[in-house]
Amino acid sequence: MLKVYGFSRVNEFARGNTRDLRVLWALEEMGLPYEIVGMDHPNHALDSDEFRAKNPFGQIPVIDDDGVVVTESGAILLYLARKSGKLMPHDLAGEAQVLRWTIAALSTIEVPVLALWFVDMTGGKGTEPHEALHQWSDMRLEQLDGWLAHRTFIATDEFTVADILMTHVLSARSTDPSLLKPYQHVRTYQTRCMDRPAWKRTFDAYCERVETA
Repeated sequence: MLKVYGFSRVNEFARGNTRDLRVLWALEEMGLPYEIVGMDHPNHALDSDEFRAKNPFGQIPVIDDDGVVVTESGAILLYLARKSGKLMPHDLAGEAQVLRWTIAALSTIEVPVLALWFVDMTGGKGTEPHEALHQWSDMRLEQLDGWLAHRTFIATDEFTVADILMTHVLSARSTDPSLLKPYQHVRTYQTRCMDRPAWKRTFDAYCERVETA
């Protein structure tokens, strides 16, 4: 059976905000069977030789699908979409759009907002790097807002793995909610995706299972 290496115990700030949620949400949407291998982050479970053999970076999520080991949330979701035939168009043109927006979520959008969060968290708020990153983030979110003005989902007319990734990036604690306030279409899109029953089931099960250090 497919194994998902996900958190069983995390620091308080990270609970409800970890990237294994992206994989668990996708699996819930797809209806694929899986088992969770719980990892205790505060007790350094990710530093073990066994885990580092699967992911040398010591990061979650990781899946092991009967010996096929995949890391990185974007790569995992694309793999699962191909495996299940769900949350991914079956035509090449449609698949290209999902690939396009998967990469955009994890690079064009996540990179500036995550960098801004890191600078602010380390005492850089109000500095020139903060202002530069804020302007970069605003520019990308304004462009994204324009793209979503007349679209229900990000890549195609149907919900895909690209929507899971984009939504999780937008809703992460590393994305300052005040950044999204000017962008109505982004906020409406985010709400639409997070209102899906599969996300709510995923998040509720995660909160019941994952302990806080």
